[in-house]
Amino acid sequence: MAAHRSWLLVSFFLLEVLLLEAAKILTISTLSGSHYIVMNRVSEILHGGGHNVTKLLYGTTHLPGFGKEKPPYRVINWYLPEDQQKKIDNNLLLLSEELALGRFEHHTIVKIHRHFGDLCNHLLSRKDIMEFLKNANFDLVLFESIDYCSSLIVEKLGKQFVLFLAFQLGFMDFELQRVPLSYVPVYGSGLTDRMDFWGRVKNFLMFFDLSRKQREILSQYDSTIQEHFAEGSRPVLSDLLLKAELWFVNCDFAFEFARPLFPNIVYVGGLLDKPVQPIPQDLENFITLFGDSGFVLVALGTIAIKFQTKEIIKEMNNAFAHLPQGVIWACKDSHWPKDVTLAPNVKIMDWLPQTDLLAHPSIRLFVTHGGMNSVNEAIQHGVPMVGIPFFFDQPENMIRVEAKTIGVSIQIQTLKAETFARTMKEVIEDKRYKSAAMASKIIRHSHPLTPSQRLVGWIDHILQTGGAAHLKPYAFQQPWHEQYLLDVFLFLLGLTLGTVWLCVKILGAVIRYLSGARKVKQT
Repeated sequence: MAAHRSWLLVSFFLLEVLLLEAAKILTISTLSGSHYIVMNRVSEILHGGGHNVTKLLYGTTHLPGFGKEKPPYRVINWYLPEDQQKKIDNNLLLLSEELALGRFEHHTIVKIHRHFGDLCNHLLSRKDIMEFLKNANFDLVLFESIDYCSSLIVEKLGKQFVLFLAFQLGFMDFELQRVPLSYVPVYGSGLTDRMDFWGRVKNFLMFFDLSRKQREILSQYDSTIQEHFAEGSRPVLSDLLLKAELWFVNCDFAFEFARPLFPNIVYVGGLLDKPVQPIPQDLENFITLFGDSGFVLVALGTIAIKFQTKEIIKEMNNAFAHLPQGVIWACKDSHWPKDVTLAPNVKIMDWLPQTDLLAHPSIRLFVTHGGMNSVNEAIQHGVPMVGIPFFFDQPENMIRVEAKTIGVSIQIQTLKAETFARTMKEVIEDKRYKSAAMASKIIRHSHPLTPSQRLVGWIDHILQTGGAAHLKPYAFQQPWHEQYLLDVFLFLLGLTLGTVWLCVKILGAVIRYLSGARKVKQT
């Protein structure tokens, strides 16, 4: 029966695709690293769904394994002049290093958005690109929700748009501002959905702190808005995000805490999943050496890899040497300290087929930075994790991993070989972690529609219906005091106090009258 129902749902979405004419869709990608990977996949899926996709891409990608094959959709690259680009690249490198070392995180993020605000100013000044986008007459635009410049581009174009959130939904709770704080942890709070009294107090206060920080971030685009929008028609950046027809979120309840969702929010966790390919023979030969012990996969992300210090590499290498498993580690030869001897059970590689290795039957553990794409891939294949989070959403992701017993995390600042080795052995040997990872895998795989089918199906739905006005709650248009019924509360409080005051006054008057009547009678 379940299989029949799933087939009917799939058939329904396929029928919608066949009946719908190909739409002209613009995807925008101005962020690099994992963000590029996600937007590339989204563009591929929409193209495969029968739509005419054009992607506006800032610069080019230098990620290993990407850029070798020409994408099936149209790509328009835009660049800065070489001298400006070099200056911006150096600035970003310094800011990324600040984040990796844990210094002044919010202050650094503000500076990063100031950088993106300047970059946005350059893009909006490119008349050739803006004119092309206007004349192309796209039916729909899709971009990342943290790519605030794209919101301004769409406002200029006057087009309907869809947002893609590469992180957990809590990252954008400030923009949505409709959060039950009693059990939905605020981003950055370090809390789970099971809060005691003091946890709820902390969560409540941190919501206002997050709001303050987000306002400071959005203000970095004020000068760009003033320059490119006429006075009287200048948009408020936070209001622009509420105009989105749909929000696609790059996770699901196999990972995220259960929480209420608006009808126009769709979870598509596992979107990057692709058919598993055989791994190269040299990797297979290495894994075979360790027999039933299996192997550990280590990949700390494209940015974090750059900032692995000699001390961190040394401690990790010493920890791996104590494991009976083989270790396949994404670490460039150029970053390896010359005075550190590679452990005999460790193989380092500049690039590795992460998804294919996570699907390998001999994998026992995934050591990760806790980025959303990596966590999603581990869940997809039921692999327990040890996380070494660096920055951004990574610590928050690992809180959810720990809460669901899929793994544990270690702070990079306190990473030592002995405790790291002990932690890895615990996660590998304690069956609770593997069982929880497999349970999350079942939740992910048992959904009646794949993430790709959900993405294409919902895009087709709003194209057919002319938008998603029927999915947007009226709350998006209400002022905050109405949303939280403060006006009702104050009215009822005033009415209650007024009634009590009137009753007291009447009672006092009656008492005085009776007292006066008694005195007259006595005389």
